[in-house]
Amino acid sequence: MDPLVAAIDQGTSSTRFLVFNAKTAELICHHQVQIEQKFPREGWVEEDPREILQSVYECVERTCDKLRQLNVNLSNIKAVGVTNQRETTVVWDKETGEPLYNAIVWLDLRTQSTVERLINKTPGRNKNHLKDKTGLPISTYFSAVKLRWLLDNVDEVRQAVSAGRALFGTVDSWIIWCLTGGKDGGVHCTDMSNASRTMLFNIHTMEWDSELCRYFDVPMEILPDVRSSSEVYGCMECGSLAGVPISGCLGDQSAALVGQTCLQEGQAKNTYGTGCFLLRNTGTKPVMSDHGLLTTVAYKLGKDAPACYALEGSVAIAGAVVQWLKDNMGIVKSSSEIESLAAAAGTSYGCYFVPAFSGLYAPYWEPSARGIICGLTQFTNKSHLAFAALEAVCFQTREIVDAMNQDSGLPLMQLQVDGGMTSNRLLMQLQADILCMPVVRPLMSETTSLGVAMAAGAAEGVGVWNLNPSQVVPVASEMFRPKINPEESEFRYARWKKAVQRSMNWETSEPDAADQPDDCR
Repeated sequence: MDPLVAAIDQGTSSTRFLVFNAKTAELICHHQVQIEQKFPREGWVEEDPREILQSVYECVERTCDKLRQLNVNLSNIKAVGVTNQRETTVVWDKETGEPLYNAIVWLDLRTQSTVERLINKTPGRNKNHLKDKTGLPISTYFSAVKLRWLLDNVDEVRQAVSAGRALFGTVDSWIIWCLTGGKDGGVHCTDMSNASRTMLFNIHTMEWDSELCRYFDVPMEILPDVRSSSEVYGCMECGSLAGVPISGCLGDQSAALVGQTCLQEGQAKNTYGTGCFLLRNTGTKPVMSDHGLLTTVAYKLGKDAPACYALEGSVAIAGAVVQWLKDNMGIVKSSSEIESLAAAAGTSYGCYFVPAFSGLYAPYWEPSARGIICGLTQFTNKSHLAFAALEAVCFQTREIVDAMNQDSGLPLMQLQVDGGMTSNRLLMQLQADILCMPVVRPLMSETTSLGVAMAAGAAEGVGVWNLNPSQVVPVASEMFRPKINPEESEFRYARWKKAVQRSMNWETSEPDAADQPDDCR
């Protein structure tokens, strides 16, 4: 049998383990486990690192069981890659192996007052004060402010740091450390795509930056080693795959960029998951945005390979708006119903939905914004609301595409897409209509997992996958073309922009006294 490569895909709402044929990129087998999100207070989003880790173990073992039933020899699995929800922050005790607090998820808003305090100490109260080094604005989104909150508010974290027992990492670091031995010699590392999302990493020198660490008052000794995205970090220490090397690591959006084979300058993809993330490969030179986008490290596919950068537009709420309609409003019983419900209306009937549940990310970076629904009449029903929710995802993407075209000077001619929401054909057609350009969806939807499998399989010492851009075969795809005239698209987009302005400056940060945590672990 051809060699196989596996991928651990630890996302915001679930964990998956997938096994691919390294010669054909065919998905052989997989297993998925849902992750519980905790909302201890308004704006707070947490997950239990123990549950995340247990879900990884369960997915690995269940997938291996399925492979045995298919008479696949597990020794054919030559490598494992790890891709993860980015920015989500974990601090743990290296002596006990136990997390010191719940993981603070990327879209958590508790750090708004921390962000304001940090911005207040910059010259001119400039949220872009650190952008020259990090490519990022000072925002609740990134890991450094979450770590700062933990150090300020959680005694166990503070004490462990003082005693030299604490380790910090994003979810990839937590998983790799645990799988390679944990307290008994686990490897504490991350890759450049994840490190570049912390605000502690200099995207030019490709190292943790002592000035940035002083700015956030973060001790450098708790940070993981930064490695390339494709190299052997260590080996699995237990379970059915003990001894198999872990040799790929990419933040989920970078993994999708690789999986969509956007390996050349100018290529772009948009991933529709809990949030929405559009990345455009800018090659080996970082491009700084003047229009609210992020500059990030896309990948470094080998120790001696050059680092490649991307411009990124990040939207906090995409698939999460469908989850909200299901869980909070009871408008649908399952997420899959949203397409038929919206199709029943065929229009929003002038209803516009701005799902700024966690403020607005790119291109606004406005944490004070909150979700609004406007344009309601007595005729408006749940089908119109469902349609407006899908349109909101597309309008947010349109804002990112416009900003990216302005920054790059070269307009996108088509948009490659992936992620769970792309199974919704109505959403894909709406996206083509609102962008006035073709939308290209791969027939194999697991491009994020495929991307990190490619990185793992290409690592030195593994060598079962060829990542030469001129030789990588693009995945088979389907194209959605615009069906409405540009004038109608522009009218609807202009109305959306009016709704966005009404969502702004809705909320102020809570007083510091309200920031003290409950014992919610």
